[in-house]
Amino acid sequence: MFLDKLIGLFSNDMAIDLGTANTIVSVRGKGIIINEPSVVAVQSDRQGKDKILAVGQEAKQMIGKTPLNIQAVRPMQDGVIADFEMTERMIRYFIEKAHSRKSFVRPRIIICIPYGITQVEKKAVEESAMSAGAREVFLVEEPMAAAIGAGIPVSDPSGYVVVDIGGGTTEIGVTSLGGLVLCKSIKVAGDKFDRSIVEYVRQNYNLFIGERTAENIKIEIGTAIKLDTELKMKVKGRDNSGLLSTIELGSEGVRTALKEPLKEIVSAIKSVLENMPPDLASDIVDNGVIITGGGALIRGLDTYLSDIIKLPVKIANEPLLSVAYGTSQVLDEPELLRLITNN
Repeated sequence: MFLDKLIGLFSNDMAIDLGTANTIVSVRGKGIIINEPSVVAVQSDRQGKDKILAVGQEAKQMIGKTPLNIQAVRPMQDGVIADFEMTERMIRYFIEKAHSRKSFVRPRIIICIPYGITQVEKKAVEESAMSAGAREVFLVEEPMAAAIGAGIPVSDPSGYVVVDIGGGTTEIGVTSLGGLVLCKSIKVAGDKFDRSIVEYVRQNYNLFIGERTAENIKIEIGTAIKLDTELKMKVKGRDNSGLLSTIELGSEGVRTALKEPLKEIVSAIKSVLENMPPDLASDIVDNGVIITGGGALIRGLDTYLSDIIKLPVKIANEPLLSVAYGTSQVLDEPELLRLITNN
């Protein structure tokens, strides 16, 4: 125990939120030091060998704009590892960027992973971190990290529901006594919202837009409820004739586009609530539901969900960072790490 503490003094231990949309790295004692898109830009030479050109924000700027020999890859898709090699290279890049080379002790690393990924994928994440220089690797499931980061007392015997709407998945978890009593993960989240907006604009305006443009629309005027004053924005794209065109899109149109994916999320929440043990169900009536993740920023989402599931719904204080904060807290509190890794 003493040796562990001594090693810790000389090690830049870190927590990594490995998300579909963004990867966030925290270092013990320093907080969040990296928050970048989970994107890798790769250039292929004539022999077919790949060379990493950029990772993170710089790579994301290349999406949809690259020549034929350069590809912007999102190695995490729909909450799972779509490209093992690129995921490993991305993890290595972020660890090396965050880890001070002045430190002569390899870091202990806690990585937040989507709920329900396979043992093979878990092993791939662990091996990626170890090969990048980790001394020890712990994996924490996303719903638990989200609950901790949202301020839920996960060690209590009382039940709490957290709904984390990320980039690739929405994960609904019920926590009690340091574990996940129930959990459901569906591949409907921020990316599905973007694709629904792309399809809505194409069908209703005959305008082709990219997912980056759809993401901007979602952020600027996305809403789950009818607003008192409709928001509008100019949207540029390519029409059916191949010419560049500009339209004015309103928040009511975006609300229509988001209806179906939001219905799927509601259905998943209802499924979890219906399968909840009666004693925990009484806790949820008092404690309500907490929403985390980027999807929580959709206007009026708390009101929309509360009206349907008939429970109090609250948006976490910093929903985009809830998972990262939770993972970082596990890093800082050994007792909490032992509690959730023993469940």
